[in-house]
Amino acid sequence: MNELSRQFINRYQGGFPIEEQPFASVASELGTDSATLIDIIRELLDDGELSRFGPLYDASSMGGSLTLAALSVPDDRFDEVTELVNAMTEVAHNYHREHELNMWFVIATETPELQQQTIDRIEQAANLPVYNFPKLQTFYLGLWLQLDDSGGVSTQPLPGPLKQGGMIIDELDRKIVQATQEGLPLQTAPYTEVAGACDCDTETVMQRMRRMLDRGVIRRIGAIPNHYRLGLSANGMSVWDVKDEKLPELGARVGRLDFVSHSYERPRHLPLWPYNLFAMVHGHDRDEVSSKVEQIAELLGNSCKQHDVLFSTRILKKTGLRLVA
Repeated sequence: MNELSRQFINRYQGGFPIEEQPFASVASELGTDSATLIDIIRELLDDGELSRFGPLYDASSMGGSLTLAALSVPDDRFDEVTELVNAMTEVAHNYHREHELNMWFVIATETPELQQQTIDRIEQAANLPVYNFPKLQTFYLGLWLQLDDSGGVSTQPLPGPLKQGGMIIDELDRKIVQATQEGLPLQTAPYTEVAGACDCDTETVMQRMRRMLDRGVIRRIGAIPNHYRLGLSANGMSVWDVKDEKLPELGARVGRLDFVSHSYERPRHLPLWPYNLFAMVHGHDRDEVSSKVEQIAELLGNSCKQHDVLFSTRILKKTGLRLVA
């Protein structure tokens, strides 16, 4: 990766400006021109070093619903069930993980009712029970990668606090989300391109997107690195059975660890699933992830009865939120 690409990724995993000529502004800061910068972003996307570029939306902050769910799929049916789960637009991400619950997917819908309908459809189609793990508390959410000039990659906390709030989006907001949910147009005036798709003016689009950013509907705007391609190829969902009265304090402390990208309270499903704290840990290999998990275990101490780590072995689907027309 060249120096300009590295600098762009390190600086703009968030904070990409909402203005008429944003690429020119960013390019000037990086010492290049907008055409070169756009070409670099396109190459990073084509090479798979970026998963996407543009706004990262939060379904729950726009009045919708977001949940993590899991299935226990027999090995001889895994491909079949993967195909039917991935075919549903509401499924934003899907991973194979090493556990009796071996298929884990995120469901993002515009309403809580649609979430339950999606779960019901999956259960009926697969003839398997769906285990639903909605977020009960968010302690931390975000992963910012730092690339060094020797090709190494590390993690660091997101700059600034996690934005809270939310809003009910109207029809124009919805059109803007639909026009940008796969990414910002790689054009010198991307918000003007979005305005054309939404049949409104550029200033209105920028005002609406600023409002969504301020209210947490847009978590951030920028480059979303593919951490697998960039060197963090081990991904472990660590899960912990923490004393309920200690969970708010300890979940927040786990979320402040620089190698944790998500820290949530989610419900137990006894007797199969005794865990109430989920913390996603990233590393270069399994040994590194296991070492970091041991750091979490030391932090939790006697307040944790048991824990496990579910390593992901395959990405089955990764698209993010998709609002359908």
